[in-house]
Amino acid sequence: MWSEGATVSKPLWNGLVPERLSSSSATSCALPPRFEAVRDARRFTRTTLHHWGLEGILDGVELVASELVTNALRYGVPDMAPNLPPEAPAEAPVRLSLVRWSTRVVCAVRDPSSHGPITRMADYVAESGRGLHLVESFSETWGWHPIGGAGKVVWALFRLPEKTPESDRP
Repeated sequence: MWSEGATVSKPLWNGLVPERLSSSSATSCALPPRFEAVRDARRFTRTTLHHWGLEGILDGVELVASELVTNALRYGVPDMAPNLPPEAPAEAPVRLSLVRWSTRVVCAVRDPSSHGPITRMADYVAESGRGLHLVESFSETWGWHPIGGAGKVVWALFRLPEKTPESDRP
């Protein structure tokens, strides 16, 4: 179970730095600080997973990407989050990254806030507050990591479906 202080391990984090991503196994996109960017994040995720032939995990990854981007926009972008510290850059975009390894896919969202996500008690009547519970439910595991005082990355890990001999047939 994830706790508020959970962070990503160094090897996983190294794979999420955009400059270190190989084009065939990873991709990322900058998203503007507008709530319409959630739709763009879903489209980007759907297109990428189709391209990788990973339709079997598409619904879960797409949902998690939209939840992580929504949280980044709501709590991590200075123009949209009035309680951010003054050192947070004013125009830093949210960045969505998808990384494919041999048995896993990582969905990671970077934003300019250094404050980690906080899981609240689920209130099933409230209009918000269930996003991180959905992330936990749909992913194998998730966490976050600060980026040298200039933001954070929140990530979710998904196990790829195992291939069976039948799945290799045309």
